[in-house]
Amino acid sequence: MENLIGAVDRPAPAWRGMRFARMGSRAFDIFNAVLLLTLCAITFYPFWYVLAASLSDPVQLAAHRGLLLLPQGFSLEAFERVWANPAVRSGYLNTLIIVVGGTTINMVTTCLGAYALSRKRLSMEKPLMLVIIFTMFFTGGLVPQYLLVRNLGLLDTFGAILLPFAVNAWNLIILRTAFNALPKDYEDAARIDGAGHFTILWRVYVPLCAPTLAVIGLFYAVSHWNGYFYAMMYFSNRDMYPLQLVLREVLVASNTESMMTGAVSNRAEIGQTIKYATIIAATLPVLAVYPFLQRYFVRGMMVGGIKE
Repeated sequence: MENLIGAVDRPAPAWRGMRFARMGSRAFDIFNAVLLLTLCAITFYPFWYVLAASLSDPVQLAAHRGLLLLPQGFSLEAFERVWANPAVRSGYLNTLIIVVGGTTINMVTTCLGAYALSRKRLSMEKPLMLVIIFTMFFTGGLVPQYLLVRNLGLLDTFGAILLPFAVNAWNLIILRTAFNALPKDYEDAARIDGAGHFTILWRVYVPLCAPTLAVIGLFYAVSHWNGYFYAMMYFSNRDMYPLQLVLREVLVASNTESMMTGAVSNRAEIGQTIKYATIIAATLPVLAVYPFLQRYFVRGMMVGGIKE
């Protein structure tokens, strides 16, 4: 009887609890992996569908039903017609001008503003920050903005897109926080060597905050690349339309007639594949650049989001 009671009261071996813990952890890892793979598939499939549809034969694609996993009859006709359209080529050129020029202006103004706001001896620092934060929630409105751009003579010029949006308040605050997080010893050492404000900014602060600047620069570039609303509002000359405005005309207004020269019997089918090919043409450059800057994202946003 004493042996039986001792066997009942004896605690379970420690290895048994560890085995159950490992099994629970492994099951949790498998569940997470399945969930994340499912979410990735759901997120990736729309882009894959558009890519496969753009590479499909128009007639076979129109007859296809159900999930589209592979191109239905490989064809590059849609891409050939898209690239042959002068509006797409000029849209690419205009978008590159806007992206390069706008991102350059944005980065210069954001760096200068963040450096000034990060000064410890800046007078009226808090009122200035409140004014900057106020602009994140309230604007002057579209009509006053349009009247201002018109009175400045910027209509039908790239300045109408670039100058009113020279700096973003959120990016300015992120970069200011990153500048504040840097040790002041670097600045003190530069001042001992006779460096001024501009030298300290461009040779000390900018190199040390390169990850944050890369993230902010990508945000600005993607914003300019995807923008079409203000171009639609300020540009009446179609030769200045950016690529996204051309894409909007193709998708929303179904304006594919200029790309279907010579098509007679299957115009409706070709029109669908042209839409898909235009989406790929407008999306692919950003997707090609993103992997090269991905390594900066976590580090850059962590540095910019931590207040000292």
